[in-house]
Amino acid sequence: MAKSFLAIGECMVEMAPAEGGLFRMGFAGDTFNCAWYARRLLPPDWSVGYATAVGDDAVSADMVAFIAGQGIDTTAIRRIGGRTVGLYMISLKDGERSFSYWRGQSAARAMADDPAWLDTAFAGREVIHFSGITLAILSPAARETLCAALARARAAGAHVAFDTNLRPRLWAGADDMRAGLMQGAAVADTVLPSFDEEEIAFGETTPDAAIARYRDTGATTVVVKNGAAACHLWSRDEGFATVAPPPVGQVVDSTAAGDSFAAGFLAARATGDDMVTATGKAAALAGEVIRRRGALAPDIFEKGGET
Repeated sequence: MAKSFLAIGECMVEMAPAEGGLFRMGFAGDTFNCAWYARRLLPPDWSVGYATAVGDDAVSADMVAFIAGQGIDTTAIRRIGGRTVGLYMISLKDGERSFSYWRGQSAARAMADDPAWLDTAFAGREVIHFSGITLAILSPAARETLCAALARARAAGAHVAFDTNLRPRLWAGADDMRAGLMQGAAVADTVLPSFDEEEIAFGETTPDAAIARYRDTGATTVVVKNGAAACHLWSRDEGFATVAPPPVGQVVDSTAAGDSFAAGFLAARATGDDMVTATGKAAALAGEVIRRRGALAPDIFEKGGET
């Protein structure tokens, strides 16, 4: 397989709180955030791409230009006439974020309508990353199409990673949400859930119970994030372990904590680290990200921090 990392999902216009009650416009979204961090973590001989669909309007063109300007390959981005891109606004309280969304005309909701496009986008990729949000914005039929394409890519040798990233309001109901998460996990090698979300979705009482459920779907690696508490890890080859994240101090904005963790973990694993080392690197990066506002934190890398 080529040294190629691909994330698939929805990139959106982000309105993030700034000083003085103003908002700063940017572009972000969970799997795009992961690709953005992966580009900064992976060596230059790796390509990092993003697969999504955008409209044919000016803001869609600006988004694609922004993605390309970040060193991320845009050849797997579809253009759909008459559509645009979604928008979300972040609200913060004590460092915890909540979101308001406007995505009714988002082209990304139709990105899995073309199986041939999916197969072309996935061909030859070494790592493919998607999330619960990627699935939640699709129709049930489109979810089936996407997961079938991911299963084909996995059978062809790609390592498929799934961040469960729970957004209950995006799903038709609790049963639909649980079924969708298990559908995604069933085509993944690595599953990256968060324990608080597992409690909400499945009523889990321990991180190890979540590991068992995803292991039974066929995953070969499961990392259960648990906020400031220890991550619980399992892999088929390395067994069980726990890793305590480093102290963070004041949390400014938890946006992209899980996205940066996923990038840190997958990049470390792709370049040869064991799961404990990879989890430590991922937790350290996420700890830096949540001390800053917004989803993307370029100053971490500009100042020689986490790399």
